[in-house]
Amino acid sequence: MKPLISETNSSFKWFILATATFVTMLYAMNVTIASIALSDMRGAMGATQDQISWVVTGNIVATAIFTPFAGWLSSRIQIRTILIFSVLGFIISSIFCGISNSLEEIVFFRVAQGVFGAPLPPLSQTLVLAAFPKRQISLAMAVWGMGTILGPVIAPTIGGYLGELLNWRWIFYTLVPFGFCALFAVMITVPKKSVQGGLSLDWIGFLALACSVAALQIMFDRGERNSWFDSTETIIEFGVAIIGFYIFITHSLTTKKPFINLSIFKDRNYTVGLILIFFFGMLNFVPMVIFPPLLQELRGYPQSVIGIILGIRGIGTFIGFAIIALTSRIDPRIIIFFGFGIQAVSGLYMSTFDINMTFSNIAWASLVQGLGVGLTWPPVSVICFATLSNKFHGEATAMFHLIRNIGSSFFISVSVAVVLHMGQINFEEMGAMVSLWNQAINFNGIIDKLDNFNIAKLTNELNRQSLMIGYIDAFKLYAWIGFLSIPLIFLIKVKKEENK
Repeated sequence: MKPLISETNSSFKWFILATATFVTMLYAMNVTIASIALSDMRGAMGATQDQISWVVTGNIVATAIFTPFAGWLSSRIQIRTILIFSVLGFIISSIFCGISNSLEEIVFFRVAQGVFGAPLPPLSQTLVLAAFPKRQISLAMAVWGMGTILGPVIAPTIGGYLGELLNWRWIFYTLVPFGFCALFAVMITVPKKSVQGGLSLDWIGFLALACSVAALQIMFDRGERNSWFDSTETIIEFGVAIIGFYIFITHSLTTKKPFINLSIFKDRNYTVGLILIFFFGMLNFVPMVIFPPLLQELRGYPQSVIGIILGIRGIGTFIGFAIIALTSRIDPRIIIFFGFGIQAVSGLYMSTFDINMTFSNIAWASLVQGLGVGLTWPPVSVICFATLSNKFHGEATAMFHLIRNIGSSFFISVSVAVVLHMGQINFEEMGAMVSLWNQAINFNGIIDKLDNFNIAKLTNELNRQSLMIGYIDAFKLYAWIGFLSIPLIFLIKVKKEENK
């Protein structure tokens, strides 16, 4: 099928932008939609909290590993063909996620979703960067970033209601019609362009990087269960991660055609932008992963309400993007400063929650956190590519999204580990206080009235309270990450004419 929108059309770049935004929205929906049903999936599949988190982290890790493939594929195959194939694979894997009956099956197909979804953000961004002149890049990036807003708004809201009315499988079926819309948009707008000689794939560099990322992620996901470095498995995984990364760096420096051209890091803004996007990735998805089990298991909120809360976060992001559009002439470093600062403040606010937190408390926290995301994402994206040569855009966008996804998967695992570890420690400390010799508890003979039923209720309450403290510690860590990212902003170099 030939594209219906001709490249000679004066509106061509806007059609490309609309398609790229919708495709990015599909990817963002995929990342966020599974979060609202983690508790239901955990119960249906008999999984623990750290095991079920692989439904999210497995998808992100797969995306991180295969994102760098986008640059290599686009040098050998038309971007149009890659996008069509990726969206089709994404639709099929989404259907199989819905019909999965075990933890292993759903993690496998979520990984498949990540593999097929990996090329969507970098190739969409490459299309936008190529279609617009330098003077319109900031506007184009802001509009393109709307995809990352609409996804987290639409997916949890619709998926939450369908999951509650039917079952958790429908949150994945929700992605199918959006996938077909994205497929249609790609087929009618993305032009066919000849490929100028494909780059050879550096298999050593790719496999070394993939092994390093996978080993590091598995180490963080299973570390708490394995007692960290008391376990031989953790030591082996850490060793594989270090050796893999060492091989990747040394091989990339010595081979003529590396998997990732390290010369792109000579651009100061690009390198600083990658560090900032790593921190952004750490802050971006964590609330969407730890909020649902917190709200459902400790507060008993239904999926529909959790979906609304995650949708409110998207509204905050939309407000942030609107502010970006109105302040395009302001030094982007100032906007980034406020973006990270607001996310850090939202973390401090969330760390004041207790077991009796209300819907309004959580909604305000989500709104503020989303606002910080909206203020951070567009200027960091623009700064990162502002001074980079166009010939590096393919692999540079792939590395950009790779680093962001690694940051997300890494910090999700760390946050879940903090919740579980601190929850266990606090349960032991509080449980030790429940005894015949604690006069505060034994007031009016409460201890004497305890039977098996009441002991079970007391144990459940102790578990709830200890887990809540674990979540509070995770929110404090979240706030610290936000504050630590701020000094990096001063390393960005902005030319005076860029602010005019």
